[in-house]
Amino acid sequence: MEWLSGRVILVWGFKRALLAILAGAFGVLALPPFGFFAAMFVSFTLLVWLLDGVAAGPDSGLLGRLWPAFFTGWLFGFGYFVAGLWWLGHALLIDADEFAWALPLAILGLPAFLAIFYGVATVLARILWSDGMGRIAALAFSFGLLEWLRSFLFTGFPWNAIGYGAMPIPLMMQSAHVVGVLGVTVLAVFVFAAPALLGTRQGRVPGLALAVLLAAADFGYGYYALSLPDAPSAGGKAATVVRIVQPSIDQETKMDSDADRAAVFDRHLALSVQPPANGGKRPDIIVWPETAVPFILTDNRDALARIADQLDDDQILITGAVRVEDMGPGAAPRYYNSIYVIDGRGQIIGASDKTHLVPFGEYVPFESILSYLGIENVVELPGGFSAATKRQLLTLPDGIKLYPLICYEIIFPNEMTPEIRQADAILNVTNDGWFGDTPGPYQHFLQARVRAVEQGLPLIRSANTGISAFVDPHGRVLSGIDYNQQGFIDATLGGATPSGIDDGARKVYFWLIAGIGGMIALISRMGFISRVN
Repeated sequence: MEWLSGRVILVWGFKRALLAILAGAFGVLALPPFGFFAAMFVSFTLLVWLLDGVAAGPDSGLLGRLWPAFFTGWLFGFGYFVAGLWWLGHALLIDADEFAWALPLAILGLPAFLAIFYGVATVLARILWSDGMGRIAALAFSFGLLEWLRSFLFTGFPWNAIGYGAMPIPLMMQSAHVVGVLGVTVLAVFVFAAPALLGTRQGRVPGLALAVLLAAADFGYGYYALSLPDAPSAGGKAATVVRIVQPSIDQETKMDSDADRAAVFDRHLALSVQPPANGGKRPDIIVWPETAVPFILTDNRDALARIADQLDDDQILITGAVRVEDMGPGAAPRYYNSIYVIDGRGQIIGASDKTHLVPFGEYVPFESILSYLGIENVVELPGGFSAATKRQLLTLPDGIKLYPLICYEIIFPNEMTPEIRQADAILNVTNDGWFGDTPGPYQHFLQARVRAVEQGLPLIRSANTGISAFVDPHGRVLSGIDYNQQGFIDATLGGATPSGIDDGARKVYFWLIAGIGGMIALISRMGFISRVN
């Protein structure tokens, strides 16, 4: 290993840049649909050795000394994000005549921007760099801090945070309930980077021992959490049967006429009223995916009447739909990406609007400026969608409370409001048909499962083309429908995991873990400087 580390440290020029890109790209194998978490060991070990070898000219100023570290981290991040996010281009190909020009921005531009976070992380790590375990702690601290910043800066985009690579199966997810995905990220980077110590003699034993201890603690806690008895039914109520409908409507399906839209609506209804499999209990709640209703529901009384005709009086339909709000004479209406709750009489009895919109998908930032450049929403609505100011908890007639998250809202761990503590389950409706059968829907599903683990709540997930599933509070898939399959699944709504840990506690634990990593790095750095001098 010392020979190999020496070769990596001394590599230069184009080979060095290519190795950094490939190291980042290889780490994506830890993410869905592959789940080969060992790939991260290769990625971060190489990154440590590459950072060991960064050097600047003796006459370089501060920026000149930091640039090699930044560039190394940026190349690593660029490889990671291109390999992990290339599927975003698929959405633009659905309407290629209008949006194909933006493919380079989606496939290369966004990764180039996101890679800046990893570039800054490696700069910070390099400032705290030493010659032993301390540099591993520095890297873990820095990546944790920058992944935290990535979760909210510039509207936030924490997709594929490093911690997800350490959680391919439920056994390895349970620590997220205590420290959150950001806390897992700090610990994961330390463990993934620890094999780099095999390439040097300094700090090898304590560093590897600590990494093994952290990994053992993660597996041990996972085993303990999964061995706990299942939680009782939601709210202690009688078994509530939920049906998830997956219509699998191709995103390229034309809905130019009333007949086209009626056919889509009919498909949802037909799946909703199918008899339960094996003579099971009729569903109490039926869930459709994001924007399942292909028209403004409140303007179509016939559609509400048909829902009333098909549902029993005590059944509930929950569906994604576009909600329009009239702003008065002379003012343009506002459109919201919403969830409606409809009772068996066809009455809308509840609604919740999306609060975190997708940039360039549901709205255009700085629209007045960018519209001159021809940059428009992928979703064709006049003025795009508007964001709600507050997320509304959905309370059903039987008292069950659902915490609604539309599409990619579920990837933001820091946006779970205190109301989630009152919820019996997380409800996630989405339409991942934009991305086809690519890694995107599988990555999205993993992040949704981790939210269920963090919050200790069951997850009800309805996706147009998949992956739809019932997930228990430990991230285990109880039943589901594979991508691009049409059908429905019925399941009894389980209960939440009893826990005194909330998002506030997880944030405290994250900062405690990151702080310990930063202190180890700082102390090691000071010791390194004193030894050199």
